[in-house]
Amino acid sequence: MAGYGTDQGFTDWLAANGYTLAVGAPSAAVLRERGSAYIDGAYGTRFSGAPTGSIAQERAWPRTDATAYGSAIGSDVIPDAIVKASYHAAYAEASAPGSLSASGSEATRVKREKVEGAVEVEYQAAGAAFSAASLTPVLTTVEGLLAPFLVPTGVPAVLVV
Repeated sequence: MAGYGTDQGFTDWLAANGYTLAVGAPSAAVLRERGSAYIDGAYGTRFSGAPTGSIAQERAWPRTDATAYGSAIGSDVIPDAIVKASYHAAYAEASAPGSLSASGSEATRVKREKVEGAVEVEYQAAGAAFSAASLTPVLTTVEGLLAPFLVPTGVPAVLVV
């Protein structure tokens, strides 16, 4: 699989933003792959349009019938903001390996911990609010870059007045 952008583009982006990778960090290609997988996994179903190559397409972009700011995006275009968002995610992964791959279960949600001589742990009661989405890491810069390409979820497709 290939991540969004290029290794050189990622390297240039790091330099332009004053970021450096730690010694021993994965290669640019590996980080781009992880960042792109995060973008597609966390946001792919919320992007406007549909993947140009349907389900056989490796990445969420390019897309057919995608829009941003009310304008159509060509079916052969991967917007620069998508690439930059994947670079931000790649850098986050380099800075804290595994941070883009959160996992957990409702059974282990801690409501309260208390440490004063004796340890006290209270687990969260089961509730409807728990979902995989509640475990997904949120990177505010990525959210901002991707906002123009996302469609609202949980809203009826047709509103009748």
